This record gives sequence, structure tokens and C-alpha cells, in this order.
Amino acid sequence: MINVFESREAASVAAAHRITAAVKRRLDVQKAASLVVSGGTSPVRCFAEISAEGIDWERVDVLASDDRWVPPDHDDSNEKLIREHLLVDKAASARFMPFYAPGISPVERCAELDEAIRFAPFPFACALLGMGSDGHFASLFPDAENLDFGLDPESTTLCIPVTTAASPHVRISLTLSALSRSDEIVLLFFGDDKRRVFDDALSGNETYPVRRLLVQKHAPVTTYWAP
Repeated sequence: MINVFESREAASVAAAHRITAAVKRRLDVQKAASLVVSGGTSPVRCFAEISAEGIDWERVDVLASDDRWVPPDHDDSNEKLIREHLLVDKAASARFMPFYAPGISPVERCAELDEAIRFAPFPFACALLGMGSDGHFASLFPDAENLDFGLDPESTTLCIPVTTAASPHVRISLTLSALSRSDEIVLLFFGDDKRRVFDDALSGNETYPVRRLLVQKHAPVTTYWAP
């Protein structure tokens, strides 16, 4: 399902309302809820809307869909972005699970996170994802050597290290298997170029990783787009 809006503002607000509704539904039936969010510039306005919602944020765990292997004060850190734009206002009391950890390797950290994520409230209430112009989501890039492993919807692995020519930094990404353990997935992206990639993937182009997200059967995907 794709929802088309005339402005990015309207798309961001609508996506935020769906995400917060999903979190509230999960909190109605269990003691805590988990919310997965992406980095980048696209979700910033959506974050502002979410953070102003009157949710019992002390019962919410937040984690990134992916992050670069950089300290949390680095300008390229998704953790930094999330802390500055989402974990503020009413959402300041939410718990956050960082991906980066000093003194160990990304591979070692993935093993730690794979275990830690299993103790987060499951299923995730919602996963907010973006999409790149190459059709990647999270850090599941087309040129990653372990892409097929990361896109296996039946994998038991929740977190993998990713190396891509698109980034100077090693990344850590949730797998499709992990992301699809959500009540629902919200895909938010902007621009005509990305819309063409999305339409191409939806039509069956398997070269775009997002195609695998759209056809998996575990979690419904709702798309929000504006020019």
C-alpha cells in the first residue's frame, strides 16, 4: 500500500501518526514495546511528530535499523541523529539500544546485539524505514557481500556487519528477518527518482533489495511518499 502526499511535511506527519498508533496498540497488550527507526535526513520531521506524542515512553525501547561504526558523537552516527531528534520532548524517557561500542569489532558487537535484541519486547511494534536511490533499506546495500544472508526472511540472525562502497564506514544492520518481526513496517521516502526505483521494485525488479522487503509475508508494509 502506497500513500501519496503533496508535501514531505504531510507524509511525515501521517507516517508518525501510524507509527505512534502501532506503539500504543502494543503497549495496550504488553508491559513494554519496541520501536525501530532509520537514520538519515528523511525521518527527521517524522521524529519531531513522534516525540511530541503522549505515549508512556518509559515503557518503550528504541533501536536503530542500522548504524555506521562510529562513536555516538560523530556526525555520521544514526545514534546521534536519533538522540537529537527523536529522544527529546516527551520521548526523552524512552530507552535506547546503541549499536556502537568501543573496544570491540563490529563482528563481535553484532554477536552481542543479536542476543540483546532477543530480550527487547517482541514483536517490534513498528519499524520505520527509508529507502536509498539504489533500493537499499537499513544498511542492506546491493553490493554487500552478505546481502542474500541479510535478506533471508527466515534467517535466525538478527544483526550483521555490512561493508559497502556507498559508505566509508563499516555498518551494522538489522536483517530483513529481524525487521519483519514487527507488527508493521512503515516505509518513508521522498523524491521522483526514489519513486521510480520503488515502482520498479514493486513490478518485480529483483536487483533492488527493497523488493525483498515488499514481498516478505511476515509484516505488512505501508509506504508514505511525497515528491
